Amino acid sequence: MNDTAGPSEPVTTVLQSAMRGLGCKCPRCGQGKLYAGFLTLAPSCDRCGLDYAFIDTGDGPAIFIIMLAGAIVVGCALVVEVKYQPPYWLHAVLWLPLILATTLLPLRAMKSLLISLQFHHKAAPGRLVDRAK
Repeated sequence: MNDTAGPSEPVTTVLQSAMRGLGCKCPRCGQGKLYAGFLTLAPSCDRCGLDYAFIDTGDGPAIFIIMLAGAIVVGCALVVEVKYQPPYWLHAVLWLPLILATTLLPLRAMKSLLISLQFHHKAAPGRLVDRAK
């Protein structure tokens, strides 16, 4: 991360960084757009010029969303099955829209939240440290 906050910039709190992330805004200035498409990142901030090349969220957002959505959908499906015992086609009609809603809607905000927290904590790839013996 070459474009981290300099000494002349105000220090942001974790809460401010999280709110910038949930708003899909630039992690440094909080005003520029983070995305050029649904999940496609813009090359840089259109306000402060922060280069977004440092961003690497990997599969983190998808894993968080899968775990949360899985708990919600499976819990609801089990309750409905035990209480009402509907036919299988009704399960498909009920749960496919819920699966789409609980996975696709929060994915963009989760990805930008992780990007913002990565920027806030100055996360970088791990490096091996040569320790003196």
